[in-house]
Amino acid sequence: MSAFHAMPGPYRLTFADWLAFPDENKLYEILHGEVVVSPPPSIRHQMITWNLERFFDGQVVRAGLGVVLHAPVGVKLTDEDVLEPDIVLVLSEHRGRIGEQAILGAPDLVVEILSRGTAGRDLGPKRVIYAAAGVPEYWIVDPESTSVEVLVLEGGGYTRVALLRKTDVLRSPLLPGFEVPLRDVFPD
Repeated sequence: MSAFHAMPGPYRLTFADWLAFPDENKLYEILHGEVVVSPPPSIRHQMITWNLERFFDGQVVRAGLGVVLHAPVGVKLTDEDVLEPDIVLVLSEHRGRIGEQAILGAPDLVVEILSRGTAGRDLGPKRVIYAAAGVPEYWIVDPESTSVEVLVLEGGGYTRVALLRKTDVLRSPLLPGFEVPLRDVFPD
């Protein structure tokens, strides 16, 4: 579990507060009612995001299987949990979850790319929040170790189904036939 301690009820921020945050090239998330601000991601982080998105576009979006969005995109999981994952997939049958300003409810797949400033949240409280909200699949991409951990929701928590390295091929339990050679994801 996480060591994240929420503020008392009257001081907690909500989705309405998130909607009012300024647009200043930063990521604003609300975790258990508390705001967390992150600076823009590194160039390496952005390259990994772009490389993954190319595979999503070619194998998921063009096939009409779903919508793929990237940060900054809000995901309202509860009124006091509004996260901004690096990449989000909403399958076509759940397209109604995509609202005007945010995804309202659990996406089908969330990808978080670790950075020095966000790794603790991505591996701790955000993982717990995603599981509690029912996000079926969660990928944790580690640029330092050039690895991807694929997690699936089972019994209210995540179970690792794969820990892949740069020489492996990423496959998704959610997307039969989806394949990503990780050598094409991690820049040299």
